[in-house]
Amino acid sequence: MNLSSLVLILLFCGLILAQDTVETDAMTEKLNSLETKMMNIESKLENYESRILQLEQKERNAVIFSAGIGVNSPFGPFDTDVTMIYDKTLVNIGNAYSPVTGVFTAPVSGVYFFTIFSHSGGSHTTWLYFYKNNEEILHIHDHKSTDSADNGGNAAFLQLQQGDQVYVRLKAGTHVHKSSVATTFSGFLVKQNN
Repeated sequence: MNLSSLVLILLFCGLILAQDTVETDAMTEKLNSLETKMMNIESKLENYESRILQLEQKERNAVIFSAGIGVNSPFGPFDTDVTMIYDKTLVNIGNAYSPVTGVFTAPVSGVYFFTIFSHSGGSHTTWLYFYKNNEEILHIHDHKSTDSADNGGNAAFLQLQQGDQVYVRLKAGTHVHKSSVATTFSGFLVKQNN
């Protein structure tokens, strides 16, 4: 074999090897690019999963209730204070309010907002106490009058610990008009403590 043939063969082999190296480098670059994209997708998926878990947790901790009491009729007076049982539940997300006992039990620690409203009817004095555990927080009071459409209300933000109880009591010797649209007890979780 002559020298020029040998040089040509070696040049051809060198070109093939150089082409293989260029192709290998290009493939490595493409694989690295794909790997980077996959890592970005995995990171985004982890963020979405985290957000979904946060939203699910928030939904589980949603606490909202509103309830009225009975049908249009007088309630009371009684010889002793009586816990009001608002038995007409309008909404009870989180099931923290019991329409059997009339007691709201905080499922989580946090700041809650509560309202109480009453229709007195005027024929008797009305006096409703709003309690947190055994502590009076606020009240509604209406004197006996000839007016048959006396209404009252009150509201409060309360810092509650898990298990704290909130309820309304009718003072002995007073009455309230049972009306699921006018005598109500409502509340909701404003901000959960971490």
